[in-house]
Amino acid sequence: MLLCKKIKLNVTERDAATLEFMQAKCRALYNWWVMRLRDGEAWPGWKRAKATLQESKQHDPDLKQVYGKLLHEVYFRLDAAIQAFFRRVQAGEKPGFPRVRPRHCFFTLVYPGSYITVEGKTLILPTGGKGAKNKQHPNVEAELTEEPPQGYREVAISRDARGTYSASFSYRHEEDEQQPGEVVAFDLGIKTLATGVNEQGRFYHVGGFKGGQWYNRQLDKLRSKRDKCKKKSRRSIHLSTVYKRVAQKKRNKQRDSLHKASHLIAHKLVERTVVIGDLSQRQMVMKEHQERNKYRNRAVFNDWGLYTFTEMLTYSAIRSLQTIAIRGTSGKEIFDNYLSDVG
Repeated sequence: MLLCKKIKLNVTERDAATLEFMQAKCRALYNWWVMRLRDGEAWPGWKRAKATLQESKQHDPDLKQVYGKLLHEVYFRLDAAIQAFFRRVQAGEKPGFPRVRPRHCFFTLVYPGSYITVEGKTLILPTGGKGAKNKQHPNVEAELTEEPPQGYREVAISRDARGTYSASFSYRHEEDEQQPGEVVAFDLGIKTLATGVNEQGRFYHVGGFKGGQWYNRQLDKLRSKRDKCKKKSRRSIHLSTVYKRVAQKKRNKQRDSLHKASHLIAHKLVERTVVIGDLSQRQMVMKEHQERNKYRNRAVFNDWGLYTFTEMLTYSAIRSLQTIAIRGTSGKEIFDNYLSDVG
């Protein structure tokens, strides 16, 4: 199985400016191709599109200062987006044509693992330019806050809303064979994150994220004040910065709560198989199934974090548990449906 470890980076102002320059040029190249596709031009495939890179460098000489592998990754990423678009069209789903990447979002830089160097806790990222005379930006030397995993394949450099840079190392991990053992079934909820029952009839209650309503009120107040200000004014920019900081705190607390809950289920319980309810968030907010509640949409889609929790639980249970999604309205019903399916 392919795993990923995200590590925070400490970078200098010069290295941060270099990363911002390279991601801006990669984003510009990506958006240029997206606009050509929007105008009706057919996608030639990543091989033919990649062959036009030299022409793009002649048109924009700044592309020569970007590491070549990062520019190649732009074509691979766009090809994957186009293939996913056609796959959704054939399946009859919402097409979702590739979008233009906005300037305020960091365009993730993906380095092949064999082209970077790790010396102790120093991550060295190469930049573009041939020779010392033509190299305007020196190599980026960032400090890793943790030890990177062994045998990593790719390294993705990203930046969050608060300006913190991170490196995500992807690596392979061989899955262990699942061992037989007891079964526990969990019914997922909003107020109580998970309520489980095992074969002996013992119940487990795992609490979820608390304090979401307080953060929502703070965010609503900040958004209301910002909407009354003139755009690009000093007060508007200040309120936007505060809004991003509060939203990031809320996300951090939510992810910390979900991580602790998944770790508790995966490593503290004695059962070897975890069965969780296969819920439909869209069905929970439909008018045909529930009475009108203006707070339900925000609680279900924003504050709950159902998908994040299931992914964390699956990720944490790789070495010790087996996770299965079964339909049901309670832990007991989910457990019975699992036994009927197995039997």
